[in-house]
Amino acid sequence: MRTGSRGDPLQEYLRERGVEYRLLEFEGHTMTVEAAERQLGVDRGRIIKSMLYVDERGRPLLAIVTGDRLVDEAKLASVCGVERVRRARPRAVKSLTGYEVGALPPLGHKKPIRTIIDSRVMRLERVYGGGGAINRLLEISPRDIERLTQAEVADISKPLVKADA
Repeated sequence: MRTGSRGDPLQEYLRERGVEYRLLEFEGHTMTVEAAERQLGVDRGRIIKSMLYVDERGRPLLAIVTGDRLVDEAKLASVCGVERVRRARPRAVKSLTGYEVGALPPLGHKKPIRTIIDSRVMRLERVYGGGGAINRLLEISPRDIERLTQAEVADISKPLVKADA
């Protein structure tokens, strides 16, 4: 594991804002919760997923939940005051945020995006999420994510149902 390199847009964004963070680089990819859990050796409940959605009018919404939960799309739509939401396509994720799916950080995007953080995330001191590259994770306080993105905190998750259950 190495720390992030200079000249990186995410690192510059965080440094300019005086945020306490770490960018952790790995030999293998960290694109899924399972891979991040394996690389870090921490419980998936401390890993966050930043997932881009769009509402029926095409407006982007970033939902952040812990790795042991799923985004409840009905709850997310209700919190956002819309009928329904759907996951953004990979090309839209890249064009709106500047990052690929699987590397999407919770902040530092090309354009401001309305962000909703699941209330369970805010119970944690530090979390690990996408670090802007497929082999990198960001360690940061959820309070810094909330402050920098002007996020709303709400119940937008549901339990992860195991396939073998």
